[in-house]
Amino acid sequence: MRVKKQRRHRKCLRFFTVCHGFRPPYKILCDGTFIHHLLVNGILPADTALANILSDQVKLFTTRCVLAEVKRLGDRYSESYNAGCNLATARCEHEKRKSAVACITEIIGENNPEHFFVATQDADLRKKLQEIPGVPVIYALRNALFLESPSSSQIECAKKAEEGRSHMTDLEYKMLKLSKKRVVSPDAKDSSLAVEDDETVSRSGIDTKDKVKFKRKRAKGPNPLSCKKKK
Repeated sequence: MRVKKQRRHRKCLRFFTVCHGFRPPYKILCDGTFIHHLLVNGILPADTALANILSDQVKLFTTRCVLAEVKRLGDRYSESYNAGCNLATARCEHEKRKSAVACITEIIGENNPEHFFVATQDADLRKKLQEIPGVPVIYALRNALFLESPSSSQIECAKKAEEGRSHMTDLEYKMLKLSKKRVVSPDAKDSSLAVEDDETVSRSGIDTKDKVKFKRKRAKGPNPLSCKKKK
């Protein structure tokens, strides 16, 4: 059973690395339900346990909205809150704190540009994330961790993206026509087509900016997620 589980995890991971460009160290965005489950079930050290299922280095993140939600749950979840405070913080830019679900969904966006794995025990959130291309989901059952298989919609999106890459773009087609004209008539100049090509190239440029910035908090004490459970 363990061999079958490892083989399935490798297959799932290969899908996201090949189709969506995930690279180690893998970034794992944890919500409060997942952090609490790790502590209650002794899945520690957390980074080691997660690295084992992904077969490579990992880095754990959470958000201030997640921490605020856990803190509101009271003393019963104080250990989970303290553990979460020791994780790297993905800045969510929410001046007014949102629910963990809303915060994580907004960070992931439409195509998960920061290449986060999302670790959660929230079944509704897991289902919602599997409708978004390129979002691998991690969850736990008792003391075992699992990488969710890609959903049918994620697989279909990957197929469509691959088909799109295999077709010639409008710009490539125009450049090919231009090169053919130059071969037939080397001295001929088609200035209008050249201008059109320049405009097409300009339109194809994509302005990018960092949507998520990270801020690491200095640990005030031992991280409960990095300590082995006492016998």
